[in-house]
Amino acid sequence: MNKPFKEQLRPVPTNELERLRSLGELDLDYLELKKSMNDLSRLAAKIAGTKISLINLIDHFTQWSISSFGIDMSQMPREESICQYTISDESDSEFEVPDLTADDRFNSMDYVRDQPNLRYYFGVPLKINEEVSLGALCVMDSNLHQITPDKKEMLTIIADEIVNRLKAHKTMDDLQSKVLAIDKIKNRLAHDVRGPISGFQGLAEIVRLQGDQNEMEEMLEYFNLIEKGSRSVLDLANEILSQDLSHGENPDSLIQGEGLTLQTLSGKLKDLFTPQAKTKGVQLEVESSDRNSSVPFPKNKILQILGNLISNSIKFTGEGGLVSVKLEMEILGLQQILNFQISDTGSGMDQTKVDEILSGEGSSTSGTKGEKGYGFGLKLVLQLVDTLNGKIGIQSRKGEGTKINISIPIPY
Repeated sequence: MNKPFKEQLRPVPTNELERLRSLGELDLDYLELKKSMNDLSRLAAKIAGTKISLINLIDHFTQWSISSFGIDMSQMPREESICQYTISDESDSEFEVPDLTADDRFNSMDYVRDQPNLRYYFGVPLKINEEVSLGALCVMDSNLHQITPDKKEMLTIIADEIVNRLKAHKTMDDLQSKVLAIDKIKNRLAHDVRGPISGFQGLAEIVRLQGDQNEMEEMLEYFNLIEKGSRSVLDLANEILSQDLSHGENPDSLIQGEGLTLQTLSGKLKDLFTPQAKTKGVQLEVESSDRNSSVPFPKNKILQILGNLISNSIKFTGEGGLVSVKLEMEILGLQQILNFQISDTGSGMDQTKVDEILSGEGSSTSGTKGEKGYGFGLKLVLQLVDTLNGKIGIQSRKGEGTKINISIPIPY
């Protein structure tokens, strides 16, 4: 058994909130990164001469293994990871543990005491800039091991390439966003000018059908109407283009990868967080409304927002409890509104604590099994919801669980 979490002091970078924001800005889908990273995790193990290599991204609660070699690993609680030390202030460029069994920070961990009986660890931070680490590239072995300085330098080069690929994913998403934004402009133009143009066509058809019977005065009136209408359509088109293209200069107003529907979002949430729930002995239910379930919408940090809230609910729900997630979309005219509800049967909070959280002043507390909180998850959620012009409400009572409702409008 691992040591109780409360007995283990966990390292937290001094720039943790900035680090989480940087990870969130990439808006990564951890499930879709594996194929683009597998060659690098394999190469790292071959260079180091170790049996295992992992590429890990670390968020508020969880270490996500976006690629693994030599071991089947997708996630683990952050507080149980070794890589949390690699991204800490204690580690400048690398973190090495020659013998995990001789280190009190790790020798009680299941992966050291039992299979795969790890002994050696070497990790390199994945730095998006000089100050911020998103996670770590690590190599491990069940035997004692040594890595030469030249090979450590090569692993650092691989870590840089991993970060470059993560940035490339973001760039591709942004390019796709701009293409989709332009497509939306095209659709708006087609929708808004179709009616007036049909009217011009009707006038022209009248002139054609009447032929020689057209009076000059009447024809001039028709042509005058067509000319004025054409000018109005050009003005309308210019207005739409100037408004939408000026918005396009602001990344927050662009569509951030229109790859989600309620159906796909539901599947991703189940795939990402069912393992956490099962580990805790908690039931996780994710339900999406049938209405508008196939209508696409922007990613816009939705996975990050819901992921933090689901992890938090699992953290504060005891064994045998329930975490329920409901996903809905309303379409009111041209406006889409995403409605999310995350409820749990956990320990709950009094109104004072709820007010502290909503004001951004809430502090972290331990979960039902002593899981370590880092104090930034809900604060980050509040900031993200606010930047999306959304609303958040929290209902909770001590000992009776918590219900969080989020409403996020989607710009047309």
